[in-house]
Amino acid sequence: MLNFMFAGFILLHGLVHLLYAGQSLRQFELRPGMVWPDGSWALSRLLGDNLTRWLAAFTSLVAAIGFMAGGLGLILGQAWWLPVVVSAAVISSLMYVVLWDGKRQNLSDQGGVGLVINLAILFVLLVLEPSSLG
Repeated sequence: MLNFMFAGFILLHGLVHLLYAGQSLRQFELRPGMVWPDGSWALSRLLGDNLTRWLAAFTSLVAAIGFMAGGLGLILGQAWWLPVVVSAAVISSLMYVVLWDGKRQNLSDQGGVGLVINLAILFVLLVLEPSSLG
């Protein structure tokens, strides 16, 4: 039962990444005035905000697919789910760090909560026994 709950959590986390992809492409605003990923400390000056947004959307989509595929793999009892979810969490974490604007304000608008969730997922999967999920 615990593996189904964890898989559901992973699937939902993947869906949130789809929301961040839509936010980055300006399809909608997750919150009024939210400008993520504009102003990225690592990419905006180098690539400009428009290209940074496309890169954020692509990376968010890759992470979303990884989380959702891994969650389904866990539900279906597939052995490959673990490296897929770990990879998605690492990609997502790196994305949030690179796309952060370098300021301590509004961290939740810049994936701060997602980063904490990714670190918790990695802790459960790499430090605790993944076999405890089943």
